[in-house]
Amino acid sequence: MSPHAQRREAPAPAPTATSAAEARKLAENLMDAMSALLGVIERETELVRAGKLREAMAFEPQKSELSRRYVAAVGQLKASQKYLSQTAPDLLTTLHRHHDTFRAMLQVNLTVLATAHAVSESIVRGVNAEVQRRNIPSTYTAAGRQAAPGPRHMTPLAVSRSL
Repeated sequence: MSPHAQRREAPAPAPTATSAAEARKLAENLMDAMSALLGVIERETELVRAGKLREAMAFEPQKSELSRRYVAAVGQLKASQKYLSQTAPDLLTTLHRHHDTFRAMLQVNLTVLATAHAVSESIVRGVNAEVQRRNIPSTYTAAGRQAAPGPRHMTPLAVSRSL
């Protein structure tokens, strides 16, 4: 079976908690997944802020694996939500509080990544504008105004996306 076909198969239903120990184990799994993912994200954020994009990109495989673990833990917890709300409401409250902190840290990371993206896009656009300005012949119309160049004078800018 191809890797693409394996990804399309429906996931097995998440096991539900039927005891306090299982509920605690599900909560611990989610907390561990969030903590590990936050550690990687915080380090990535520091590196992006410092302009060390190549080093930050090295965390991508680890971040993907931890994200899968987090999603699986959330799925298991959602499957057990009814049981947890009836038997362990304090545990759910603690998880919600921890998840709010997790979400806030993710928002900081996303903001830093969006800023880095905007800055790099601005740089590429600036370089492209400068290259185009140098490649366009300076001509004038009969009225003495500078003529707008035609599309044949525009030279595309090639950018390598690998760092």
